[in-house]
Amino acid sequence: MSVKFTAAGARAAVAVGLALACAGWAQDQPAAPAVVRKIGVVKSIGSMQLTVTPDSGGDVTVAAQSSTRVLRVAPGEKDLKNATPAQWQDIQVGDRILAGGKAAADGTLTASTVVLMKHSDVEATRQQAMQDWQKRGIDGPATAVDAAAGTVTISVGSLAAKKSVVVRASKGTVIRKYAADSAQFENAKPSTLQELHAGDQVRARGDRSADGSELQAEEIVFGSFQNLAGTVNGVDAGASTVSLHDLLSRKTVTVKVAGESQLRSLPPEMAQRIAARLKASMTGGAAAGGATGQGQGANGSGAGGNGARSGGSDFQRLLTHLPASSLTDLHKGEAVIALSTQGMAGEGTVVILLTGVEPILQAAPGGSGAAFLTPWSLSMPAGDAGGP
Repeated sequence: MSVKFTAAGARAAVAVGLALACAGWAQDQPAAPAVVRKIGVVKSIGSMQLTVTPDSGGDVTVAAQSSTRVLRVAPGEKDLKNATPAQWQDIQVGDRILAGGKAAADGTLTASTVVLMKHSDVEATRQQAMQDWQKRGIDGPATAVDAAAGTVTISVGSLAAKKSVVVRASKGTVIRKYAADSAQFENAKPSTLQELHAGDQVRARGDRSADGSELQAEEIVFGSFQNLAGTVNGVDAGASTVSLHDLLSRKTVTVKVAGESQLRSLPPEMAQRIAARLKASMTGGAAAGGATGQGQGANGSGAGGNGARSGGSDFQRLLTHLPASSLTDLHKGEAVIALSTQGMAGEGTVVILLTGVEPILQAAPGGSGAAFLTPWSLSMPAGDAGGP
């Protein structure tokens, strides 16, 4: 799964903010059954009309009239109090708008008001959010949850240097849960700590205490995922699925490979180094060298690295440099390690699938080597580019 900010992620994040910003405007308008509102991305621009791709449904034509009012809002605004007047000519391809007006029989929406959020503003805010997540974000599996006290304890760090961090939530903390069949932030839904359980993967952003043992969370996103380790039973390229014999559950598991799934191949020398580190961590010893041959741990982060940075993020960067593979590269009997969603009906979606892992499974019999994928990084939220 990628930590990059996808266009879909940006759209989902700003949709909330743009809708909230327009809430005040909507409440101020007189009741009018014929009024239609559309929110989406500008696809093309013509003479006094736009083609807009909404967040759901087909493209819509939005036409202007002499009285059409255009207001510009910044990402993160919750109402129109700070909106500034803009011109129809200020709208560009890639901008997000919310248009309100009357729909004609052919589906054209003649706008009375257009609320504009510039693509450049969204991108700048998104970059700031990404940097903040990298600076003040941590991630790892939850080891304990006390919903009444508003705390979650997570395990962070590399295989050789695990550390517990208590994440504290407040009334203002934004909490989201990943969908059962997706590891993408844009598909995460509002949630509560009552839905978070030990073993869930957690990503949190906020201010850490001086000793790094606690984090006061501004945002928490979590989800339930499954580690898989075993051999390939078969591949259905038409259905984009892989059947695995999982050593952990001792069952046959089928997982989907989607567009966001990462299929990577570990080079032999890297697999050997990771296997050596796994053996050392299991016996309490110390392995010579890191997983990358540069003094890094199996997740790409040094044991004594900057505590403000997450091992998952470093692990993600390591993954992006591994050779990519595809469904057609997999063959029956091949050893793999995978991380997938739980799935709606038991058929999860692959987040990460690694081949070339025979040394790792040999170093950790029974499939426990799948824990190597524990420091993966959840899909990076698009931050405050438009709301929680």
